[in-house]
Amino acid sequence: MPILELKGVAKSYGATSVLREIDLAIEDGEFVAILGFSGSGKTTLVSLMAGLIKPDAGEVLLRGKAVDGPGADRGVVFQSYSLMPWLTVEGNIALAVDSVMPGASKAERQARISKYVTMVGLSHAVDRRPAELSGGMRQRVAVARALSMSPDILLLDEPLSALDALTRAKLQDEIEAIWEQEKKTVVLITNYVDEALLLADRIIPLNPGPGATFGPSFKVDLPRPRDRAAVNSDPDFKRLRAEVTEYLMAVGVERGADSGDSRILPAVAPVTFGGPPQAYRDAAQVNNPSRYVEFSQVKKIFPTPRGPLTVVDGFDLKMHQGEFISLIGHSGCGKSTVLTMTAGLTDVSEGGVILDGREVSEAGPDRAVVFQAPSLFPWLTAIQNVALGVDRVYPHASPAERFDIVAYYLERVGLADAMDKKASEMSNGMRQRVGIARAFALSPKLLLLDEPFGMLDSLTRWELQEVLMEVWARTKVTAICVTHDVDEAILMADRVVMMTNGPNARIGKVLNVDIPRPRTRRALLDHPRYYEYRAEVLSFLDEYETGAHAKAS
Repeated sequence: MPILELKGVAKSYGATSVLREIDLAIEDGEFVAILGFSGSGKTTLVSLMAGLIKPDAGEVLLRGKAVDGPGADRGVVFQSYSLMPWLTVEGNIALAVDSVMPGASKAERQARISKYVTMVGLSHAVDRRPAELSGGMRQRVAVARALSMSPDILLLDEPLSALDALTRAKLQDEIEAIWEQEKKTVVLITNYVDEALLLADRIIPLNPGPGATFGPSFKVDLPRPRDRAAVNSDPDFKRLRAEVTEYLMAVGVERGADSGDSRILPAVAPVTFGGPPQAYRDAAQVNNPSRYVEFSQVKKIFPTPRGPLTVVDGFDLKMHQGEFISLIGHSGCGKSTVLTMTAGLTDVSEGGVILDGREVSEAGPDRAVVFQAPSLFPWLTAIQNVALGVDRVYPHASPAERFDIVAYYLERVGLADAMDKKASEMSNGMRQRVGIARAFALSPKLLLLDEPFGMLDSLTRWELQEVLMEVWARTKVTAICVTHDVDEAILMADRVVMMTNGPNARIGKVLNVDIPRPRTRRALLDHPRYYEYRAEVLSFLDEYETGAHAKAS
């Protein structure tokens, strides 16, 4: 008999159908990954399994009996940590232990708390409060709290999605180790295909809503333990990864919006800013396409109570005009610091950044930046948000020409039917589309992207990567993209620049990506050198995972 079963489950909120015809049987000790995307009803599904809400139709069964409410037999870890901010790590876990062991002695309860604090590697932080913990540490507390109740089933609702790639990888390893050690049944909701492949016995896609249903089940027969670098060369891993990705991309095509292609971009030039510095003019090295962007021994030093801290130490790189660079490395390696110095938002401590013969000393519209959160004015429409920059960059164009520029790029990013929608009424994905349109509409000399898709689910991220590539192919603007996603780095870049760990971070390796353009994710998976490139980047990141090479020269 399955330990957990859903039969014909449906759930609606008002007139909106969230889930329908949900059938699922999970065996005792099985690790099931459900690939869910934004708006697919994944949190509703977990809440039904946990007994936090009841289905409108069908039934949820635990060991053959109907679930009529929450219980200690199901431990839940949500994406948000939900810790008591005034309690320590120990205090937060003690709340759970006290609730399931009310008759136990203080020593027994303390032994249970210590066991799970140690299991998630937080013995050194047992007296800290949540505000003193990193995001990864707070999520460890949530996992320990759930485990301390000794549940039969562990329900994980995107517990790692808000974390950086290195922290996520470490917690993935811990979750698998805990699963092996505790022999729990685990249901993991995730939007990362690789995370599902590394952890699960079975992968089940939850198709986007409204009225979300399950897609086909994919059995994961890869031997354990699964090393993320080693599986990259496993033919079964490649085949299964391609099958799951193909299915999800087909789902994305079905739900995708028509981007429109009716408007012609006006032939007007943006205003130019400034000229080269005197020293650069004297050297007669102005407007050289092969040295369009130059980073010359760039350093960034921050003052701290313990003295100066060198975050970036000698970043040295030359880019030619029209080149697309991906900048990748672990959290804290200074990727975003390099980007903000290039944007003129952060001062350069030593060295310099030169763009088209002009030294960067302050922010300017010749460099357009797309951040993880696009920073739109919520009360303005998509058109108005993009027009703010266009009006400044094209002061000599007619109002009609400026409108056509705005509308052209909003069409390119798939917002032809949402130009008059306010930013406050848009999804995260739609807001990021506006941010991308705004950046391209400025006709910048340099496009700077700081993890532009980091807050989005996989399906939306894939869609917007292809949108970005399609618009970039039309403009060939010189671009730098900071990312922690290996596949994103390879998909978009002519060169992948890998940074060593901080402090004293610098360029550790540069990978030339010799894959013809235009590129799509589907074509990438089929390219004979794709997994070779992927292995090279993964190997570099794995080498620096422990931080042992942080000060490598």
